[in-house]
Amino acid sequence: MHTAALAHLAQRDSHFGSLYYVALDCPPAQLAKALPLLRDRGFRGLNLTVPHKVLAVDLVAAIDPAAAVAGAVNTLRWEKGGWKGFNTDGYGLARAVQDDLGIELRATPVILAGAGGAARGAAVACLRAGCAALWVVNRSAGNLASLLDQVRPLAGEIPLAGLGPDDPLPAFPAGTLLINATSAGLRANDPPPVVLERLVGVTAVYDMIYNPPRTPLLDQAAALGLRTRNGLGMLVHQGAKALELWTGAPAAETAPIMAAAAAKALGSAAGSGSQSAR
Repeated sequence: MHTAALAHLAQRDSHFGSLYYVALDCPPAQLAKALPLLRDRGFRGLNLTVPHKVLAVDLVAAIDPAAAVAGAVNTLRWEKGGWKGFNTDGYGLARAVQDDLGIELRATPVILAGAGGAARGAAVACLRAGCAALWVVNRSAGNLASLLDQVRPLAGEIPLAGLGPDDPLPAFPAGTLLINATSAGLRANDPPPVVLERLVGVTAVYDMIYNPPRTPLLDQAAALGLRTRNGLGMLVHQGAKALELWTGAPAAETAPIMAAAAAKALGSAAGSGSQSAR
């Protein structure tokens, strides 16, 4: 995605032709050592995936207020004095849900599955947008409590609640959106993170997983006639916003280029929409 976007930008400004994007593996225990080394090697920006999103919070010199509230960073930018952390996941989610499902987070009741780094960004996005209510579902009580404590100051009068696997389910309003921010679905034999038949009121499902393009959760949702979409759109929009933070290139300009590149790399199935008939 980023390579395609940089090539596009280089057509109008040769400066972009000198930039490149690479993927690197870094064990979590080595992240603290890796960050200064990457700067010494000339990197001006970094993307982080799980579990680095939460680990990096205590390793950066400065943090954007939105990322501080989320307690997770997925984008770093080198500034005078050190790395500054940002979180573009919330932006990516909000844009993808609106573009792909036609749903605005504002005034929409949301069930969020997961309590990791991606879920934290999603929770902040939902609350800042003014969702009607937010329920967070997670198996680990400790992680669930940590997320709720982190985002509760944002909730204000918005109902915010946590649900464990054995908790009784409330009556969810019609039009509720389910967002999966867990890793359940990355493997074909993964069970869905929730049992959709029990979540009466859910009418749409957004799964942050984009590869594979169809997860057991999306298959379950399609069988129930719900609107669905995978996480490719979120991947694109959060990546475009990260590129904007590094270079100033508007995310709105690069997102279509990145979307086409991502769909081509993953195959046409990953890039196609997933209404309930798919």
